[in-house]
Amino acid sequence: MSTAERTHRVLVFTTPTCPWCTRAKQYLRQHDVRFREVDVSRDASAARDLVRRTGQMGVPVVEIDGRPIVGFDKSRIDSLLGLSA
Repeated sequence: MSTAERTHRVLVFTTPTCPWCTRAKQYLRQHDVRFREVDVSRDASAARDLVRRTGQMGVPVVEIDGRPIVGFDKSRIDSLLGLSA
């Protein structure tokens, strides 16, 4: 089990047609980071909550310990999870 698995709460807000969402999830899996995926195209409440928290309607949004990262920003993900580049 990686350090990220034990110490971080990771949510990934996605849609099925989003290629950057797929890349973000693949990246997290490559680093053995456990996450919960939320498909905002199927969950209207989650979509509204995402807009409320980020001011954005776009995906992916990777939320690490309550801190949203809009888009697939590897360096920010690495920084918040303590991953090596």
